[in-house]
Amino acid sequence: MSTSLNTSPGRPFPLGASTVENGINFALFSQHARSVILCLSIEQRMDLDEKNLMMTEIELDPFVNKTGDVWHICIEDLPRLGVLYGYRVDGPKGKQQGHRFDSSVVLIDPYAKLVDGRRFFGDASKKMSKFLGTFDFESLPFDWGEEYRPPNIPEKDLIIYEMNVRAFTADASSGLDPHIRGSYLGVIEKIPHLLELGVNAVELLPVFEFDEFEFQRHPNPRDHMINSWGYSTMNFFSPMSRYASAGGGPFAAALEFKKMVKALHNAGIEVILDVVYNHTNEAGDEHPYTTSFRGIDNKGLVRMQVPVWHNPKKLGAVVYYMVDVNNGGQLLNLSGCGNTFNCNHQVVMELILESLRHWVNEYHVDGFRFDLASILCRGTDGTPLDSPPIVKAIAKDSVLSRCKIIAEPWDCGGLYLVGGFPNWDRYLYLDQNMIPTIRVSNWKVK
Repeated sequence: MSTSLNTSPGRPFPLGASTVENGINFALFSQHARSVILCLSIEQRMDLDEKNLMMTEIELDPFVNKTGDVWHICIEDLPRLGVLYGYRVDGPKGKQQGHRFDSSVVLIDPYAKLVDGRRFFGDASKKMSKFLGTFDFESLPFDWGEEYRPPNIPEKDLIIYEMNVRAFTADASSGLDPHIRGSYLGVIEKIPHLLELGVNAVELLPVFEFDEFEFQRHPNPRDHMINSWGYSTMNFFSPMSRYASAGGGPFAAALEFKKMVKALHNAGIEVILDVVYNHTNEAGDEHPYTTSFRGIDNKGLVRMQVPVWHNPKKLGAVVYYMVDVNNGGQLLNLSGCGNTFNCNHQVVMELILESLRHWVNEYHVDGFRFDLASILCRGTDGTPLDSPPIVKAIAKDSVLSRCKIIAEPWDCGGLYLVGGFPNWDRYLYLDQNMIPTIRVSNWKVK
């Protein structure tokens, strides 16, 4: 669908969607793309499962809308709320060279702050729902309150309760109103229970946007299952929209997540997120599920400067995923989930750091537990690093260094770093041998 919207060249920074004086700026990193089309749906739609969702498409001119490796455009007088957007990206077709472009797919912006899709968790009638980025530049800042203070509990005093937001109250036995069962608001209602347990921190299983029906998109031994745990990230900035109450969608999810954090903090309970930066939902090459990174720049050569995407000096061979150059460009699978996120590539490092800061600054979380953290200790070719840049950057970051940082120090490629994780005196780590002992001990007490 063509457009009559007024546009201007835009600017390459910041990445993602951002407000400018006369509209909304969109910026996307892709070094190897030969064509980028911005897709917009200005009338927000709830039924994103429609195969032919009508979108306005604006093709970016590489001579006007590209600076270095960033494609950008400003759409003038665009609404500041309720716009759905994504990108069609095309480029080289050489799979053996690591490329995975497919211009038929509308891709989620890696820097989208909110993602919209089906509204109710496990709604099989919307199983094939599309997922698109969106934004809210209209709402007033959240009111954390004048007396609000995070608990700031010393690490040595933490008593952490690991929990899944949805499973915690989804069952009728929770006694909650059906509209808030399995939601961020449901957690608030159960704070008295958490206090009775004597815990002072909750570690939430993944709350970044994920697709619970990912197993059911192609025939496989698990195609009868729903992903309830969420270890399959689609986007690293957006709270899981189907944890909003009453099918409220991404805007409600963002607001209710903040209400949950505020209520937990007011009760003296810290919030730690279980985060998955070792792989994404896009699976492997046998059954790919292309939603974002894979179709934007699976492989690339970094051109670094300040900011990192403008420097003409070439530094790396891949972007978002590790690729086995000795095996026809196949994705390396050190996560056991089909792909391995390329955490020490400079562009990916910036994405991870921006994501973590976003959760601290916007949502006030207190810390992070890094799933399969040994992958953060691998170079772009999968080789273990003694001094991994991303691990150091997190430890030394002015925002993140004040957070609780917990590493699960192993991966599915055999990099076992219990007692040897490069922590710069900042990382706590899980002891795999100790966890079963704790669980058995608790069972005996009961």
